[in-house]
Amino acid sequence: MSPRVAVVGTSFGARIHVPALRRAGFEVVALVGQDPERTRRRAERLGVGRGCTSLSEALALGVDAVSVAAPPAAHATLAAEALAAGCHVLVEKPFTLDVTEAQGLVERAEAGGLIGLVGHEFRWARAQAAVARALDEGSVGEPRLVLSVSFSPFLRSVAMPEWWSDPAVGGGWLGASGSHRLDAVLQWIGPVRAVSATLPPVSDSVGAVDDSFSLRATAGSGTEVVLVQSAAAVGPSASMTRVVGNSGTLWTDGETVRLADADATEGRLVEPADPLPDIDDEATGPLAAMTRMELPPYIRLAEAFRRAIEGRPPAPGPAPATFGDGLATMRAVEAVRRSAALGGELVEVESGVPA
Repeated sequence: MSPRVAVVGTSFGARIHVPALRRAGFEVVALVGQDPERTRRRAERLGVGRGCTSLSEALALGVDAVSVAAPPAAHATLAAEALAAGCHVLVEKPFTLDVTEAQGLVERAEAGGLIGLVGHEFRWARAQAAVARALDEGSVGEPRLVLSVSFSPFLRSVAMPEWWSDPAVGGGWLGASGSHRLDAVLQWIGPVRAVSATLPPVSDSVGAVDDSFSLRATAGSGTEVVLVQSAAAVGPSASMTRVVGNSGTLWTDGETVRLADADATEGRLVEPADPLPDIDDEATGPLAAMTRMELPPYIRLAEAFRRAIEGRPPAPGPAPATFGDGLATMRAVEAVRRSAALGGELVEVESGVPA
C-alpha cells in the first residue's frame, strides 16, 4: 500500500514536492495552503483530492506523512503538529529559524520513533553526489581543503516571495542556499566546528536580508573550508568547487566531476553511484530551469523518505539529511550569523550532533 502524504505549501510544495513524492510512490491526498481559492485551484490542477487551509484538516484525512514547504517561520510549528499526530515528516530547508526549534524537532521525532528528513535534495545532484562518492572511497586521501565559490544574477531576475525579504521569518540567501552548501560540507567532510564569516550586501534592492555570504570554516577533523556565494552578482553565472586532499584533488566543471591523483594527474571522470531519474521536460515559465534542476534529485530524496518509512534498506548512493543533520546545519548557520554580527570574528559551533 502506498503511504499517504499531505503536502503543505502551494508554491515549492506544488511545483516540486507533489510530483517528487508521486514519482516515489506516495499517494498525495491533500495540498495545504493559506489562500483557499489558490489552494483549491492548484490542488485541482495537480489532481490532488483535497485542498485544505490548515494542516489539522489534512491530518483528519488520515495520512502517514507530511511534507512541509511553507515559509521557514512555520516549519517548526507545522512539523511538530505532524509529529504529534504520529506522522513522518519531510521539512524544507532552512530546517528551522534557529537551533532551539531544530533541537525540539529532533527530540520529538526520536521520542515518537518517527522519520524526520530535511529537504537537502542536492545531496543527489550529479556533482555533489559524485564528490561524496569519491570521498567515501578515500580517493583524495585525507581532505585538507574545500573551496566552493559561486556567483549568479539570480536575485536580479527572479521575483522572490514576500516573506523572503524579512530576515525575522527566515528570509535571505544564507538560509536559501547557504544551508545547502553547509549541508554539502556535512555530507562530504563532517560538521562545521568553527567559522569566521561576513554577509556582504551586493545588491541595493534586497532590503534587510543577505544576498551573499563569505565564510571560512573548520569542519570534520580539521579540514579547512571556504564558501563564497552571491546571488545578486551582475553578469553571467560562474562557479568552482575543489576538494584537495593529501593524495588527490576533486574538482567540478558544471555537473562533471574529475579526480586527479598519482595515476591520473590530469584528472579522470568520477560518476555518482546512482544516476538521476529522467523527468518529462514540460516545465515552462520563469522557474522552468529551476524545476529541471530541482525535481530529479528531489525524486531521489522522496524515494529515500519512503524507504525509511517502510523500514527498507537504503538505496545505493547518498544518505538523506536527517533532522539531526538539519540541527547540525542550523548550528552552523547560527554561528555564521553571530560571526558576521561580530565583524567576522571566529565563532565556535556548538557540538553534540544527534545520531
